[in-house]
Amino acid sequence: MCGILAVLGIAHNPDAKRSKIIELSERMRHRGPDWSGVHHHKDCYLAHQRLAIVDPTSGDQPLYNEDKTVVVTVNGEIYNHKELKAKLTSHTFLTGSDCEVIGHLYEEYGEDFVDMLDGMFSFVLLDTRNNRFIAARDAIGITPLYIGWGLDGSTWFASEMKALIDECEQFMAFLPGHIYSSKNGGMRTWYNPPWVSERIPSTPYHPIVLREAFEKAVVKRLMSDVPFGVLLSGGLDSSLVASVASRHLSASSAAQWGSKLHTFCIGLKGSPDLVAAKEVADYLGTRHHEFYFTVQEGIDALEKVIYHIETYDVTTIRASTPMYLMSRKIRSLGVKMVLSGEGSDEIFGGYLYFHKAPNKEEFHQETCRKIKSLHLYDCLRANKATSAWGVEARVPFLDKEFINVAMSIDPEWKMIRPDLGRIEKWILRNAFDDEQAPYLPKHILYRQKEQFSDGVGYSWIDGLKDHANKQVMDAMLVNAKYVYPENTPTTKEAYYYRSIFERTFPKSAARSTVPGGPSVACSSAKAVEWDEAWGKNLDPSGRAALGVHVAAYNVETKASVDGTISSSD
Repeated sequence: MCGILAVLGIAHNPDAKRSKIIELSERMRHRGPDWSGVHHHKDCYLAHQRLAIVDPTSGDQPLYNEDKTVVVTVNGEIYNHKELKAKLTSHTFLTGSDCEVIGHLYEEYGEDFVDMLDGMFSFVLLDTRNNRFIAARDAIGITPLYIGWGLDGSTWFASEMKALIDECEQFMAFLPGHIYSSKNGGMRTWYNPPWVSERIPSTPYHPIVLREAFEKAVVKRLMSDVPFGVLLSGGLDSSLVASVASRHLSASSAAQWGSKLHTFCIGLKGSPDLVAAKEVADYLGTRHHEFYFTVQEGIDALEKVIYHIETYDVTTIRASTPMYLMSRKIRSLGVKMVLSGEGSDEIFGGYLYFHKAPNKEEFHQETCRKIKSLHLYDCLRANKATSAWGVEARVPFLDKEFINVAMSIDPEWKMIRPDLGRIEKWILRNAFDDEQAPYLPKHILYRQKEQFSDGVGYSWIDGLKDHANKQVMDAMLVNAKYVYPENTPTTKEAYYYRSIFERTFPKSAARSTVPGGPSVACSSAKAVEWDEAWGKNLDPSGRAALGVHVAAYNVETKASVDGTISSSD
């Protein structure tokens, strides 16, 4: 990942703004420690902090067209850049960067080229010939992007809001699948597949079609000129990523760190993830790296974690902390890129609360809601927790084509049906259940879903709650609605995270970037209605799926564990 900052339309003395632009851009240097670049044209600045993964020697940014009249600052990877270059035969490329195609596509097709890009990206493009600009974000919001407005009428874009908070009175998350055009005066959608409308699809389930689509998604993400690995928790999703990557690595042109695929896992000693990941790694024959952390080490990191991930959402912070610690270890080994398993649970209804979906219509609509909000949760976590240490996370399950295939399947096939032997994500498990050439051991292929914050060790979440109980007094939680009237925290843990966030990001615009509402086991607010008991057990942990998770919370003792004032949190 890289860090981008763009300021367009500075009203007063733009030349004097250069040092401030550099200072703000450097707040994101963790995202791109390899090089920095700034382009200044009239009242506009484009700045970049680079993490060099493809073409490390010549792909510095900002990037230009042949005569440098079109300037682009990009965070991301364009996996189909070679195919796109083949269409741009009249253009001369100055670097080997996969992102250089963006400026040339703009020259060739105008603003209507974004849907041609296959990848994860956020970019700002300035056309110096008319001083117009566009900005765009990938379909799902894998890469972060914020838009803000200065008091002088300037428009700002940044990968992280810490680069905007000094200069912008108002800012917000840039919507995934959208493009902002100064020519047309606002934001519009460029990504609008059928599933966005939440209409119920009817395509029959074909396991080989689903399997091949996922394999393609993994293979294209092996594009790298630097060493990489796979984050392996031992659950279904990360294990499938590792299995497919391992099979195809020998045929890939990606830079390898030795002859074996490297895999990484973190957890408290004896945690479910560490045990399962080791078994998968041994089965696949990977070079496995096992990292440990203690509850106290995680607590000590919380302030830094919240600074980097820029949220006070409870489940995001719980899961981000071990990922943040693991990313530091990974970078210390010289690795800049990892593949990860985010997105599968949203696409296939893998969270345990989906067991209570009343029918296929509500099941499908909930998956659509979950995908649409990924940029606020799992994408934000996976990107920012790894980028904090200059590591890039790629997510094959969020490949555009794979999503189109998976979301076109009749959701009846995704429904959890114990009477038919179908557990959560059965269609994905079944697609890779190959007796002749097994991808994974059977019991791993059919392992129950564990959320990352649970899988690293159940005592991690319990330890966080215990710590928050000591930091937040009962009276503080009683008065929370007056101190924090927007998205009022209802547990001591949530209050504790919110207080840290507010110290770092005190503006109202910052707190408004974080979603709220009731949730159980990572559900949307709408899905809480599926089970009456859930309304009394609102917690993002998978163990809150009472009657589903094998280690579900005991309702009678929950209040003492959570530090709640009422029976819900």
